Amino acid sequence: MKVRFLLDENLSPKLKTSVLRLNPAIDILRVGDSEAPLLGTLDPDILRYLELSQRMLITDNRKSMPEHLEEHWGDGGHI
Repeated sequence: MKVRFLLDENLSPKLKTSVLRLNPAIDILRVGDSEAPLLGTLDPDILRYLELSQRMLITDNRKSMPEHLEEHWGDGGHI
């Protein structure tokens, strides 16, 4: 299975551009892209999107994401 990524909106859009410049075959979206959750999407909704889309989140959100991730796992979710 090919690894697919989602960049959180708290990361610079330039990161996606740089990754694709290095390897255009990488499947990477950023929150706010047309096929990704909208900018401002709440963390629990991002986690549900990741589960459904089979993507791996890249984030620097150390404030709220850990708590939401624990809750997601507690509810039987997976990433």
